[in-house]
Amino acid sequence: MTVETKDMVLEKVAIGPVSARVYQGADYAKGPPVVLYFHGGAFRQSGLQECPVARCIAQTGAIVVVPDYNGPLGGVFPHPLEVGFSIFSYLAKKRAGLGDRKSQLFVGGEESGGSVAAGVALKARDHFAEELDGQVLFSPLLDPFMGTASFQMADGIGMRQRWSEGWNHYLSGGVCHPYAAPRLCSRLSGMAPALIVSAKDDPLADEALAYADCLQRSGVMVRSHLLAAGTGWPSIYGGAVDQAPSYEDSICRYFSDFIRDLRVQ
Repeated sequence: MTVETKDMVLEKVAIGPVSARVYQGADYAKGPPVVLYFHGGAFRQSGLQECPVARCIAQTGAIVVVPDYNGPLGGVFPHPLEVGFSIFSYLAKKRAGLGDRKSQLFVGGEESGGSVAAGVALKARDHFAEELDGQVLFSPLLDPFMGTASFQMADGIGMRQRWSEGWNHYLSGGVCHPYAAPRLCSRLSGMAPALIVSAKDDPLADEALAYADCLQRSGVMVRSHLLAAGTGWPSIYGGAVDQAPSYEDSICRYFSDFIRDLRVQ
């Protein structure tokens, strides 16, 4: 499906106007899923930039909104979460002209954006549970201790220092709240259903799979997938890879199957 892209400003968000890039399939059906998607960038990226995974999801017929969530208040917790939750709350109430009354609403993100998305999902569970239909986390950066076995691969793709500096920046306000580091949260029951995707050559694989396991043990519906090595998956967050990306078909299938499973339930 051809994907159309437009930049817009979400004018009526509680914290103030937020710029966003919207991806949507040219032939999307009635009641398309709406995904509030947080880009990666080790907690420091701002501005509107191309987001290949968001474009990929839009190919399934979803409307994907990628906000400049670090732009309004900066990238130190809790500001990105406050911006993200304000946008979620606005979309839950008004949809901002995106989708319609039958559209399911999701939060999602990749790498540090996956952490923000998980934090927004936690806060939604605590304050706005009925409005969130699911969370879609692609290699979420969830554990500030960076001590998993798979994380040892971070040096090989040039990401260890970037992630270390990113966590130091994000948590420099001196707070390590569960919304800031969802992997450390001990209360996950009642969370929205989750799709979690990583890859065998992804340094973030272990923390992604561990979070999926914790959600499942808390009674949350989870669909977890581990891509084969060699698909170029770490390129989604700037990791150095030798292969051209070849994950697109798998991501489209995983997302479409997740949406179908939710509708069946």
